[in-house]
Amino acid sequence: MSDAALPYAPPFRPQLAALGVVGSMLVTVGVFLSGFVLSEPAPYELFMAGLIGLWAIVGLRISRGVAPLLVLLVLFNVGGMLSLTVMDDLAGGPMYIAVSLFLALSSVFFAAIIEARPARLELIFKSWVASALITSLLGILGYFHAFPGSEAFTLYDRAKGAFQDPNVFGPFLVAPSLYLMHGLLSGRILGAPLKVIGVLVLALGVFLSFSRAAWALYLFCVMALVFVMLLKERTGAFRLKILILSLSAAGLLILALAVALQFDRVADLFSSRTQLVQDYDSGHLGRFDRHRIGFLMAMEKPLGIGPMVFSRMFPEDEHNIYLKSLTTYGWLGFACYLALIAWTLSAAFKALLRNRPWQPFLMIGFITLVGHSAIGLVIDTDHWRHFYLLLGIVWGCLALERRHNRRAAPDRRPP
Repeated sequence: MSDAALPYAPPFRPQLAALGVVGSMLVTVGVFLSGFVLSEPAPYELFMAGLIGLWAIVGLRISRGVAPLLVLLVLFNVGGMLSLTVMDDLAGGPMYIAVSLFLALSSVFFAAIIEARPARLELIFKSWVASALITSLLGILGYFHAFPGSEAFTLYDRAKGAFQDPNVFGPFLVAPSLYLMHGLLSGRILGAPLKVIGVLVLALGVFLSFSRAAWALYLFCVMALVFVMLLKERTGAFRLKILILSLSAAGLLILALAVALQFDRVADLFSSRTQLVQDYDSGHLGRFDRHRIGFLMAMEKPLGIGPMVFSRMFPEDEHNIYLKSLTTYGWLGFACYLALIAWTLSAAFKALLRNRPWQPFLMIGFITLVGHSAIGLVIDTDHWRHFYLLLGIVWGCLALERRHNRRAAPDRRPP
């Protein structure tokens, strides 16, 4: 065979390989820090801002597969910048939009580095699991006052871990839970005990957050994961394994819940939180009343009203990400947000069951993102760091799928 017929092999560059390994390690540190947000700016912001800036200097490549994410998120934040122009008192408005822009760039960053090296998906999720386990244990120990100063990890008798709000703490634990469950259902039995313990720790953390949105998100995502896995793996033996393990896991969770409810504090708060509609939801200027008034008001404000202005006009914040996109980012931001969610979910759904190395991560990201889009009707996910990480994971997988399809397509060039 002549040299011309040999396939092209790029030269091995040890410096670039070492740089890639170091970069992957730094990414895992950044993801780990996302579980510790007791104050702002959190260590996550400071670390990731430096990492993104350094990576941009070294060479961060934004491909065509990731470009739509960048464009939509930038336009979304342009809407936020325009909303600043209608504010009488800027106060913390510019800083709020600056954080929004940083989180948007972090999402694009994760998508780009995943496309560049798919092996980073495994590292990202393992780091997320480690972070979730630690912050969940802090929330559990804090709830039961296991050590002096543990009240720092609770709020209003609800576990919040190393977060500022139980309503963020609970949803943060869902994707790592799905990752462990997927490994439990599809992996070897030898690793099952550790995964079961991890699932129970995270499930208890979600439960003690006493966040109704987190409870609904967790239940939906777990059932959706089992359903999608049953669709993908159609052999009788695998389906039987999933059925047995799912029933066993459900039994353990019910047992753990029954034990937790033996504590009076837990039982009383659980009874209160299980009411579908609370007084602050349906009362005058309650959550739903504010939603109605806010949407009507937003129809007359094309540029929005500015960041955090809504909470000065009403007793609380919007507690609705779609209303928040209207009030804080204007009509432009609202349109971009809807387009982003619709584009992301529809593209991910089409690639959901394809047999790819990144399929499990796409599946977990897609399911969790669907759940977050749903609970966004009753909660504000705007500055949730893990939400932007989920976006980056899904778009990184979609970029990998696009590249795979281009390489697999037949060469149609004329001879």
